[in-house]
Amino acid sequence: MTSTQLIHDTTIVTADLAGSILYGAALAVRDGRILALGPTSQVLAKFPDADRLDGRGRAVLPGFANTHTHLARVLARGIYEDLSPSHTPPFMGGLAPLPLPSLSPDEERVMALLGALEAIRSGTTLVLEESAGLDGYAGALSDTGLRLVLCERAWDRANASIGQPGAFQLDPALAEAGLARIAEFHSRWHGRGDGRLTAGLAAWAPDMCSPGLLGRLVKLQSELGALATVHLNQIWGEVAAVKEQRGVLPTEYLAGAGVLSSRLIAAHCRCMTAHEERILGAAGVAVAVNPAIAARRGLAARIDELERAGCLVTLGTDNMAEDMVEVVRTAMFMERVRRQDGRNPTPEDALVWATRNGYRALGIPDGGWLAPGNRADLILIDLRKPHLTPALRVVSCFVHQGLASDVEAVMVDGRWIMRDGRVLTLDEPALVAQAARIARAAWRRLFERRPDLPRPPGFDLGAE
Repeated sequence: MTSTQLIHDTTIVTADLAGSILYGAALAVRDGRILALGPTSQVLAKFPDADRLDGRGRAVLPGFANTHTHLARVLARGIYEDLSPSHTPPFMGGLAPLPLPSLSPDEERVMALLGALEAIRSGTTLVLEESAGLDGYAGALSDTGLRLVLCERAWDRANASIGQPGAFQLDPALAEAGLARIAEFHSRWHGRGDGRLTAGLAAWAPDMCSPGLLGRLVKLQSELGALATVHLNQIWGEVAAVKEQRGVLPTEYLAGAGVLSSRLIAAHCRCMTAHEERILGAAGVAVAVNPAIAARRGLAARIDELERAGCLVTLGTDNMAEDMVEVVRTAMFMERVRRQDGRNPTPEDALVWATRNGYRALGIPDGGWLAPGNRADLILIDLRKPHLTPALRVVSCFVHQGLASDVEAVMVDGRWIMRDGRVLTLDEPALVAQAARIARAAWRRLFERRPDLPRPPGFDLGAE
């Protein structure tokens, strides 16, 4: 049996249904689970031989669940944020006018690990990663100690990207390859990492998948007992493409194919009608709102309407950044601006979206909030910072003013993967240096091969 670990004399933000906050409290952990929490004197008396961590001047929170990201896309950091597609016709398709540079499998693994490093540093404990070819870096991600839902992608529209106008060019070989990748990935990786890794599946987007492929993915999801995810109503070009292809709205298309369920995480949902929101809610779909990238694209999901319709709202980062502290604050700010309400949503609402709701959506109802018996996935926040002083209302203070650099420690499954500000599962200096070299070389190769591509202002490729 492993030793008991105990954080004492701290503030514990439970994120339970009552929003309970415990002051001068302690939390005990053993074998990946929370054993007890309560007044320090009581917990210390119960576990006198525990390994102790002084929590004075700190707060313990549940770790963040990032319910939608593409880790290796940090390659486009500082580029794609400012190159969003038009929100009005004529639509061109794709998420940026610049193609993403190609990477070797080893290079993609390094970039994915860079994203994982940023995720850990910002207090993330659970990540849903959606991509094609996850087998190339699943093991490396598992070694970081993060809890993972890895969703391999399938599609069967050829020679197109999301939001591309024009005919749907069906390629059955694409469908077969995607279905095979999903089945093989699930067989190889599901349950690995001492159970921290869950294998799911993804339909890329409604305008990238035929009805036949969607039906086969629904069947495969049932056979595997897996979670599923999809990009939905991400950009207005996607909505136009589905209407052109199918004569219905994207959510109507997915509903007709039997895709919608409480085992689906629909990412984005920011370019949709109230009718579509009601369809999602009636099916109990979880929505991964990605407020930071949405704000950068000049868009916003209607969180209040989605919740009222019955959707479970969760938060993700999507592309180019993995900072969930920024995401939580941006979600609250964007929704307050959209509602023209300076009080709602509350910081506590935003925290629940990013913790308890995210864990529930990803099939872990006993995580994302702190209670005896729950999974020991938690973070330690240093409140002894000028911008967090005085922390009179700790949740409000952290959501409004907190920074990723305030995260001092991260625990997943009862194991510290970051402690005293140092990530324990990655060689941070070496990884950062390697990723910087890879990214510059990749973009340099792209522009050398494609001199016709316009370079964004201020673009620095560096020396050879």
